[in-house]
Amino acid sequence: MTFASDSMPAAPAAPDLGAFAIGFDERDRPRLHALWDEIITSQRWTEGPVTEAFEQAWGERHGVGAVALGGWTGGALAALRFAGVGAGDVVLCPSNTFMATPLAAMHLGAEVAFVDCGRDDLCATAAEFERAIARHRPKAAFLVHIGGHLAFEVEAIADLCRAEGVFLIEDCAHSHGATWNGRHPGTWGDAGVYSFYATKTISTGEGGMLVSRHPRLLEFARAFRNYGKPEHETQGLNFRMSEFTAAMGLVQSERLDEIVAWKNAMAREHLDPVHAARLTLPDGMVSGLYKYIVFDPIERSTGRVYDQPCHRILGHPVDLPVSDWVAEHHWCVPLYYRPSTG
Repeated sequence: MTFASDSMPAAPAAPDLGAFAIGFDERDRPRLHALWDEIITSQRWTEGPVTEAFEQAWGERHGVGAVALGGWTGGALAALRFAGVGAGDVVLCPSNTFMATPLAAMHLGAEVAFVDCGRDDLCATAAEFERAIARHRPKAAFLVHIGGHLAFEVEAIADLCRAEGVFLIEDCAHSHGATWNGRHPGTWGDAGVYSFYATKTISTGEGGMLVSRHPRLLEFARAFRNYGKPEHETQGLNFRMSEFTAAMGLVQSERLDEIVAWKNAMAREHLDPVHAARLTLPDGMVSGLYKYIVFDPIERSTGRVYDQPCHRILGHPVDLPVSDWVAEHHWCVPLYYRPSTG
């Protein structure tokens, strides 16, 4: 005797979304090696055509100009220096971020004024920016896109900073592949800075990219990353990206849409049904899902995006209740890009 269920095909097993994997697609290994071979043969291992190709690809994707650097820090420092930030100036910064963000401003002698975030997106709010601008009269500000999505109030914050003469830098370290009605991170403010650190959606091990619609800033950043060459009017240091690193970025960036689509498909099919208390997005927004964030404790987690706000780490005596709440009440469900190569 047979039953109907006996003849039905077994449901496909869910992929292992939780085992850590750098987002490199093994199908791209031959092309990457071919590019590296070309670089070795060319005898031009830095400041070459592969870096230019990576910049062009990233810039065309975002609809603005792009400058590749050795890391996120180089881009942040270039943007701050271009804005004229120095000793005694105030820079606004969300407390719910990685310490790299405030440290960049502090490195230039600036005073960091921390702002609180919203519970719904973990990012700074326009109301907090408005209060902080009125109180501190900052020269520049960071807006950090947390977890892979865009700050929900990015447009209002950008409009406010523009009206108040505050130079706005979008920290896009998490937001590879995110869009809002087709618009990309880094294009609302005066500059956007991406990280290609080893854990990021697009990874080159180390590396970064500055994007901007301002030609003078792009020119400044190119000089800043290379000791101010050729005239040395810009006092920069070595923040160059090597050709080998750029090759990795170029190959991976061509997979970005595929990576984002894969992660979103896996999230909708396998994670959403079991995580009702997840972070949800406004209409028209797509997250790159660097992190899949939930607001209920879970047994298997990669931890929190940040488990301690920066104002706590630095001992700033300010009251930022939402940042404190967020640090204690969110968790990240493992979600790593691992496509089938069969």
